Amino acid sequence: MSVVSPSPDPSRPWAQRRGVDWALALLSGLLLAASRPPFDAGWLALVGLVPLLLAIRGARPRRAAMLGLVAGAVYYAIVVYWVWYFGAVAIVPLVLVLAAYWAAVCAIVAVLAGRRLAHPAITAAVWVCGEGLLARWPLGGFSWGELGYAMHNIAPMRSIAAIGGLPLVSCVVVLVNAMLAEVVVGAVTGRAGGHSLKRVVAPAAGLLAVLVGVSAWFVAWPRMPATGQLHVALVQGNNLDRYLTSAELQGRLLPAQHFALADKLTGHYDLVVFPESSMDNSPIGDPYLESHIRAIAAKLHTYVLANGPEALPDGRDSNLDVLYAPGGKVVGTYSKRHLVPFGEYVPLESILRPMIGSLNQIPVDFKPGTKPGLMTAAGHKIATVICFESAFGYQVRPLVHDGAQLIVLSTNNRSYRRSANSEQHVAISQIRAAETGRTVLHSAVSGETAVVNDRGTLLTHTSLFHNTTVSAEVTTRRGETLYVRFGEWVLELCVLALVALVSVALWRRRRDRAAADRADTPAVDLAPEELTTSVG
Repeated sequence: MSVVSPSPDPSRPWAQRRGVDWALALLSGLLLAASRPPFDAGWLALVGLVPLLLAIRGARPRRAAMLGLVAGAVYYAIVVYWVWYFGAVAIVPLVLVLAAYWAAVCAIVAVLAGRRLAHPAITAAVWVCGEGLLARWPLGGFSWGELGYAMHNIAPMRSIAAIGGLPLVSCVVVLVNAMLAEVVVGAVTGRAGGHSLKRVVAPAAGLLAVLVGVSAWFVAWPRMPATGQLHVALVQGNNLDRYLTSAELQGRLLPAQHFALADKLTGHYDLVVFPESSMDNSPIGDPYLESHIRAIAAKLHTYVLANGPEALPDGRDSNLDVLYAPGGKVVGTYSKRHLVPFGEYVPLESILRPMIGSLNQIPVDFKPGTKPGLMTAAGHKIATVICFESAFGYQVRPLVHDGAQLIVLSTNNRSYRRSANSEQHVAISQIRAAETGRTVLHSAVSGETAVVNDRGTLLTHTSLFHNTTVSAEVTTRRGETLYVRFGEWVLELCVLALVALVSVALWRRRRDRAAADRADTPAVDLAPEELTTSVG
């Protein structure tokens, strides 16, 4: 008796070599990580997913999931390596959870492909759904590693954020990768079968159409109408790459250094921004802080936005932005709404605190605010967002939809030292600017402080841990980009598409099983004489 080996899959010639799939997954993780700061070779994101897509092609869902997990773990371990400053107890679980989303996406793509539902557009839709879920769940989500952020310095790709936000940018990035993967498969299998042109032309034509469409939009990219000019100053006053000593805290070093920088400003300003954590207390009701802020507001005849922690009656703190008018009156406040889990509060505190000693680094939980950060300065409505919040386009968009003409981001990334965290954060602000058609003032306590125009172009930025002040003339704008007007329509369409695809896959599974059951049932043919009953 001879055993017939299964025929090799002609679309996966690399799968016949042991370990190649894993090497391809590893390569994707490395290439995609290199597309983000500190390496920041954004173009790599347009090809970096190809090896992983080749690896999972024709693979069973479980194997595809494992390959996705490997690629995702490599990617996130490099991109968010700065979490290591909080120890292995922080970075290892985080990386595994984030990589699990890549595993799920790859498994779903494999399941659909197994039901003859394989197409570059399907891969892109599933990926967008995965990123959309990650940006919202669990614990409010983690929107930092989406592939679209790699396009922050590639203007044509960044421009399409104005149409569909970051989800559309990520969708096109994955679509380009998936089409390139099809071109590779067509070239390899086509040469073997003598039909290379036929196998390559369709995905190549689709890829060309996508790139031409992006380029055409970039050329016609409309600018939102201008409403005025503001003379602004962003004060960056923490030059210490370490935690403050007790003496420095008691001497109120950080606010003192920020006030000293602001005292050097001359002339008239419309808005001066003191970033997150620049004040060591709530500016409201603190005589030292209020006297200095009011003096600066009066001297420069300017509005002043300052940030500090406010102690609340329930024992928690509020991360508070306070806006002062030139006359010294408080004319607006905003309490941060989207808090950082395990950074500004401890989920499941009663269970986790006794188990994880390092959580004692968070002595006081913050309380989330309830109202949006919309204020009016110098006659212009501005949106204020604090640190982590800027990474969530679906939370920034409503502020512009409600009339914000300028976005002011106040942030403190000092805990991440000289890592790429600050550079990555500025890249995120570039995408937010392109999405909304608004200038973003990226004000950081220890850097990088930056000014990003309404098209996402980085106009200026500072180095880390350098006490300085950035002054700029910025344009305020009104009107709505397509993303601001219609919101997360790309994600919503992808979710609907995924629901439809899963429904079709389930229907095909039932149909195929029914057909298999019928094939396994032997047919019974009776001869005519067997149908005759004789009586004797």
